[in-house]
Amino acid sequence: MRGYSSRFHLALLVSSTRIFSPNNSFKRFSTSSCCGVGTVSAETTLPTEYCSSDRDMSNKRVLRSHNPATGELLGELIFASIDDVSAAVQNARTVQKSTWSKLTLGERADFVIQAYQSLIQNDENNTQERLSELLAMEMGKDFRRAQGEMRSALQSGPYLAKEAAQAFEPVPIRSGRQYFAPLGVVALITPWNYPVMMANNLLVPALIAGNTVILKPSEETPLIAQEFFGRISQALPQDVLQILHGDGSVGKQLVESPHVAMIAFTGSQATGRDIMSRAGPTMKRLVMELGGNDPMIVLKDANLDQAARFAVAGGFENAGQMCTSIERIYVDQSVAPEFEAKVAAFAKAYKVGPWNETNVNVGPIINSKQHSKIMDHIRDASEKGGRFIVGGLTDPDSNDKYRPPYIAPTIIADMSTEMKLEQEETFGPVIGISSFQTVDEAIERANDSDYGLGAVVFGHDGAQDVASRLEAGMVGINQGQGGGGGPWVGAKQSGFGYHGTMDGHRQFTQIKVVSERR
Repeated sequence: MRGYSSRFHLALLVSSTRIFSPNNSFKRFSTSSCCGVGTVSAETTLPTEYCSSDRDMSNKRVLRSHNPATGELLGELIFASIDDVSAAVQNARTVQKSTWSKLTLGERADFVIQAYQSLIQNDENNTQERLSELLAMEMGKDFRRAQGEMRSALQSGPYLAKEAAQAFEPVPIRSGRQYFAPLGVVALITPWNYPVMMANNLLVPALIAGNTVILKPSEETPLIAQEFFGRISQALPQDVLQILHGDGSVGKQLVESPHVAMIAFTGSQATGRDIMSRAGPTMKRLVMELGGNDPMIVLKDANLDQAARFAVAGGFENAGQMCTSIERIYVDQSVAPEFEAKVAAFAKAYKVGPWNETNVNVGPIINSKQHSKIMDHIRDASEKGGRFIVGGLTDPDSNDKYRPPYIAPTIIADMSTEMKLEQEETFGPVIGISSFQTVDEAIERANDSDYGLGAVVFGHDGAQDVASRLEAGMVGINQGQGGGGGPWVGAKQSGFGYHGTMDGHRQFTQIKVVSERR
C-alpha cells in the first residue's frame, strides 16, 4: 500500500489556501500569480521569499476539498467573490490587449512550452510524483492512473503549443490572407473526472491564440487544479492565466460577463443548456462537451475476447466516471451467451479500493450525490427485470459492494428500453447488455438517445456500414472511440463545437479575411 506522503508539497499561486497535513495540522500561505514556487510540509516552513502577506481566511468564504475515499479534509481555498471575478476579468482583459496579444505566435508558444518544460526538467523535489498523489487523493483514481494523467498533460502541453501555433499561421487565399485572431478573454469551466488533462487540452490552444484565460475548475478537485495550473500561471506573464475557485455561481458570473468572449465547458447537459441561455445576450463563442451514454454494438463475427475485454475496460475505467464510458452494449443474440460469460470473467478480476491500495482498478465515486444516482439506476434495472451477471442487490455481500463511497463493477443483462441505464448517462462502473435479432434493431436502439458523444462497433462484415449509421461524433471500429488524429467532438446534445487538432484549435480564434486589390 502506498502511504500518504509526510512531506506533502504545496505551491498555491493565486488563492490563500490551507492544506492539511496527515496529523490535521495545517500550513497556510498566500502568493500572487507572479510569485515563485514554494514547498511546505509537516516538517518545514515556507520560505519567506515565496510569500506575500498571510491573508486571514477567517472572514472569507472557503471551498473545502475532501478525499472521496475517506471523507478526510484535504484543504481549503478562498471561494471567489463577485468582486474577485470582476477583477480577474478586468485584469485578463487589460493584459490581453496590452501585452499577450501583441506577442508573436512563436513568442507565446515559447512561454507556454517553457512553462511545461520547467515542470519536467526541474523536478528535484519530485513535483510530478507529489502532484500525482494529490490528484489521486482528491479525485479518487488509483495512483498509477493519476501518474498517467499527469505525464500525459506534461507531455502534451508542448506538443499542443506547437500544433496550435502552426494552426494559427495566416493562410493565403486568392486575393489576400486569412488570419486567426484572438477573441479576448476565454473562460474554461472544467470537470473533476480528468481535472488536469481536460483543462489542459483547452488551455493551451486558447493561450497560443493570444487569448488570456480564466480557469474555473470543478469544486470537487480544486487543489490539483491550483497546484498544477498555478505553476503554469507562474511561468507566464501576470494575469495571462488566472484561477478562480467556487461553485456554479462563479461560473455563472463568468458566463454572464460582457467582457468574456468565449466559454469552453465540459460537464452536464443541464449546465450546458444553462450556459447557452446565459451566454445568449452577449453572443459568446461556446465549445462544450456535455457527456454521453455511449453504445457498443457486437456483431456475430466479432472477436469476442477482444470485444469483451474492451467492454469491461471501457465501462469501468476511472470507475465509469468518464464521458466516453461504455454504458450500453447491444450484442447479436447468436453470440450473446458466450459474450456475457467472457465479460463476466474479465469484470470479476477488477479490484475496488482507495487510490493507494495495490492493484486497485476501480476507485471511489466522487461524491454522495453521484453515488445515489448510480444506485438509483441499478435499482431501477433490478425492478424492471434486469439480470445481474456481475454484482447485484441480492448478493450476500451486496451491502459491502455498494456501500458508499464505492460501487463494485456491475453488469446487467436483459437491459430494456424502459430502464434508466438505456435512457440516461449513469457515469459509474455499471454496464447494461441487451441482445438483438437484427442489426437495424441494434442501430435504432443505439441512436435512440439525446447523447451522441461516442460509439463503438466490434465485428467485420458490415461494421463500416454500422459505423456510418451511428449518430455519434466519434465512432470506433474494433477499438475505442476518439483519437486517430481527429478532433474531440460530440453529436446531438453531447456537443457544441469541438476541440483538438488544428481545426479544433481554431475554435479559439476569430477568423479574419483580409483581401487586397492588386
